[in-house]
Amino acid sequence: MDTEKIKNLLTLVKAGEIEIDEALRALRSLPYEDLGFARIDTHRDLRKGFPEVIFCKGKTLDQIVKIAESVSRTSAFVMATKADRAVYEAIKKVMKDAVYHEIAGIVWIGRRKETAGTKTILIVTAGTADLPVAEEAAVTAEGMGNTVRRLYDIGVAGIHRLFDNKEELFGANVIVVTAGMEGALASIVGGLVSKPVIAVPTSVGYGASFDGLAALLTMLNSCAPGVAVVNIDNGFGAGYLASMINRMGLER
Repeated sequence: MDTEKIKNLLTLVKAGEIEIDEALRALRSLPYEDLGFARIDTHRDLRKGFPEVIFCKGKTLDQIVKIAESVSRTSAFVMATKADRAVYEAIKKVMKDAVYHEIAGIVWIGRRKETAGTKTILIVTAGTADLPVAEEAAVTAEGMGNTVRRLYDIGVAGIHRLFDNKEELFGANVIVVTAGMEGALASIVGGLVSKPVIAVPTSVGYGASFDGLAALLTMLNSCAPGVAVVNIDNGFGAGYLASMINRMGLER
């Protein structure tokens, strides 16, 4: 971390030689903490409005804990995704305020972003098997300070369930649709509403769904305007993007 540059900027601010906004712009591109096995982006919260998030797959428990400790030194809130109970228990030993959202596979540490505004994000699933990905999107969006509503198990095999809840769709500011199998639900929702729809293909389905590839291709080929698509099972990416859209115009 380049502490000398930070000290110099603070000195210039105190002396009145530069404005605070100018100093913040300079800080956005400055430091990271080198842990040897990882370089932690300590100013991501300053640039993006949310700190670096830990993707747990492929990392050891020791690495995850050390990254969480690093992020916590510069942020009041830490989030770890694709986390199992072993990850949670390892973090909990050293960070007592850790909370585990088991279905979502997310660990929260510290104080999440304050909820701002009254606009809502609606998380929709085609089926119950899509819940882990949907909850990853929902918990991510909640951690980023959004009001989130859930509308689950309304897939095209019983489309009347969707139409019975159309007011929920119309009342949302952003909609995240998670679906496996053929992934048709995102197109249907996209054709009904005037708000942005973020489609998340899930790896749920029989053999010809190819672990989510069929749903991904269906969503990419949607004829409904206003539908954007993230990668297979990427609930975090969908929740993050939904939050960015939902909070546009709000003070960070």
